[in-house]
Amino acid sequence: QVQLEDSGGGSVQPGGSLRLSCAAYGSAFRVYTVMWYRQAPGKGRELVAKDAGYNRRTYGDFVKGRFTITRDDANHMAYLQMNNLEPEDTAVYLCSLERPNGNDVVRYWGQGTQVTVRS
Repeated sequence: QVQLEDSGGGSVQPGGSLRLSCAAYGSAFRVYTVMWYRQAPGKGRELVAKDAGYNRRTYGDFVKGRFTITRDDANHMAYLQMNNLEPEDTAVYLCSLERPNGNDVVRYWGQGTQVTVRS
């Protein structure tokens, strides 16, 4: 069992930066793929970034080099550095840990942290 705690959200102006953190409480953090999702009002949840370990990272097309996902396996932490934020990035951002379990997937979610980008 894993519990996740997201933090670091806030309100910034366009062009600003935020660093989101995800603290994981539980065992075997390193076996999980870390994922950041976001959900804007009235929209579906979309994948922002994924880190499967060993520098295997992927990003949503909308990121366009502005965000960086990292993980600290020793301290059970994950981060999302977001630069050059745009109003369209306004959403609740959620951290997720995921690993395969036979034919199923085990997934844990953080509670989410609000990011607001406005002038």
